[in-house]
Amino acid sequence: MVDMNELTDITYEVDDGLAWITINRPERYNAFRGRTADELLRAFKAAWADPAVGVVALTGAGDKAFCTGGDQKQRAETGDYGPTETGLFEIEAVHRIIRDIPKPVIAAVNGFAIGGGHVLHVVCDITIAADSARFGQTGPRVGSFDAGFGSAYLARIIGQKRAREIWMFCRQYDAATAERWGLVNAVVPLDELRSTVRAWADDALALSPTALKVLKHSFNAETEHIAGVGQMAFDSLELFVATPEANEGVAAFNEKRPTDFSPYR
Repeated sequence: MVDMNELTDITYEVDDGLAWITINRPERYNAFRGRTADELLRAFKAAWADPAVGVVALTGAGDKAFCTGGDQKQRAETGDYGPTETGLFEIEAVHRIIRDIPKPVIAAVNGFAIGGGHVLHVVCDITIAADSARFGQTGPRVGSFDAGFGSAYLARIIGQKRAREIWMFCRQYDAATAERWGLVNAVVPLDELRSTVRAWADDALALSPTALKVLKHSFNAETEHIAGVGQMAFDSLELFVATPEANEGVAAFNEKRPTDFSPYR
């Protein structure tokens, strides 16, 4: 099990079959850094190994943000997302474990699900959103992208036209729009979010865990090839983030000014 005393970026708790994994960086709108990804991996592995856990819920601390993606302040300070246990930034592995864990994963979106945070909810099995939630991508605005599950799998969920709109214009969408597009399963008042997730988890906990496991892997099989595309995309991203073009996105974000990508067209 995860040692709660060692966690700094997330919290982990198990309540009657439901494991709550909470990104706990509200001062950064629950943006993730390298350590956050490490701790998310440890928590999902703990939930996977624990026979007392049948459903996992992923959420963010506070009432402002679910997750706003990679920590751009960290990226501006160090040129990367900070130190990690292995020396690798493991966010791609987090996507994989959310898909691979043989238990339903529910994203409880309590606020902004933006950028890499939007990708996190997309790869979860189910999304339940507060009526105050906001969704969208920011990658092309800050010199980043997710050309794997964050885009190709997104298109499987909501269709090519909507997915291209989300990525190519970097707009934000309210919870009602996300539900209408099929991006979320249900929208509830913020003060009912946890109880709604609890009710959905109880429904799943009453079902055969082996049947749910096989069904989840069957659903995944149809889009598993996207993992290979994603690996190539992350390789490309690693090269791209070192360019002046990508640095312009980070600098503009942290300086709170408009970007100027015109020299790179």
